[in-house]
Amino acid sequence: MTTDTATDVFEVHRPVLMGVAYRMLGRVADAEDVVQEAWLRWTGADRSDVREPRGYLVRVTTRLAIDRLRQVQSRNEAYPGPWLPEPYVTDYEATVPDTAERAVLTDTVSLAVLVVLESLSPLERAVFVLREAFGYPYAEIAGMLDRAEPAVRQLAGRARRHVDERRPRYEVDPAERRELTERFLAAAAGGDLDGLMALLAPDVRLVADSGGLAKAPVRIIESADKVGRFLHGVSGQGLEDASFRFMEINGGFALVVLAAGKPDAVFQLDVADGRIQRIHIVRNPEKLLALPLDQ
Repeated sequence: MTTDTATDVFEVHRPVLMGVAYRMLGRVADAEDVVQEAWLRWTGADRSDVREPRGYLVRVTTRLAIDRLRQVQSRNEAYPGPWLPEPYVTDYEATVPDTAERAVLTDTVSLAVLVVLESLSPLERAVFVLREAFGYPYAEIAGMLDRAEPAVRQLAGRARRHVDERRPRYEVDPAERRELTERFLAAAAGGDLDGLMALLAPDVRLVADSGGLAKAPVRIIESADKVGRFLHGVSGQGLEDASFRFMEINGGFALVVLAAGKPDAVFQLDVADGRIQRIHIVRNPEKLLALPLDQ
């Protein structure tokens, strides 16, 4: 395999490798570092015996991601306030025509599920990602992780039960999310408290991640009254030269707030039964740097 061919093969599989690494780590920069290291391993390896490049590359990427995850878990444990994944721009609506496959990819990259994955062990997380997001057979996952297949099945069962117990109990309809996000922006930007309150479920939760680097609640806010009044209060403070963009982020419709042309916050709403059930806000400026606003 020539260098040019090796590069072409790697680039074909790069989106899958990035998908694995990001789901493992929850940070775009860390995922990109892992994929870059996988590229270096690929170019430096004896590829003459590699019959399945995708499987080989996914195995290398997964192992590197496990090592990186063990390094960064202590960092997240000391994180100031709620932790949310770094927003990850996706394009599943346009690029994945199969609705079942799109639903799986969207679910496993959602902010809510990635938050739950933070509480898994690195091995449990790897098995969950490879099995649930990418559909690898248990035997193949066992080979990638150098584990016996029964052990991999046990890891998968534990991870699935853990995620099912802690994930939101509702399914988010994409069209409903889009409509409510647009109405949410109109009400918040217009200072319409009554209109805002009408969109919120009684037990709505607001989770904001600033990393201690921007203004945001340091605890989760619960109930329509508290969430509504908080949002109404901050919307009245205004931003310098504020503007707004809608993007597909982590598999779902999201609102990006810009101040003087630079990302200030990402809002993503979980909705069900015509109401907003959960509001995720990312304001940590370090997690907004990679947003591609030229799309």
